[in-house]
Amino acid sequence: MKNIIWVYIAIVVAVLGGLVWLMNRPTPPNVLDSFAQCISDTGTKYYGAFWCPNCKNQNAMFGSAKAYLPYIECSTPDGKSQTKECTEAGVQAYPTWVFPDGEKETGTLSLPYLSERTACQLPQ
Repeated sequence: MKNIIWVYIAIVVAVLGGLVWLMNRPTPPNVLDSFAQCISDTGTKYYGAFWCPNCKNQNAMFGSAKAYLPYIECSTPDGKSQTKECTEAGVQAYPTWVFPDGEKETGTLSLPYLSERTACQLPQ
């Protein structure tokens, strides 16, 4: 009976150790990290709302690299109003991209198109 308890303890320790390792292992960089950072560095702005399905689609194209995008949240926390920054920028639809030349484009934009508009190289 004592041996069985020790086996169970060993299994629990091994499983917990594996979970801790999985949660703390370094994540590899996303191949789009530098692309998203370049877009941000150009002065381009990306306006969106947390509840917007097209914004979710746009973010999904970047995966974890979305953290490097020049994203500006336009929705108030209750989802019923727009922030002052977005109102002053004239944002009327989501997502709205504003490029350094002042041109605005709305909707989900393809990565190749964003590359073309920002002169940021899209990784192969």
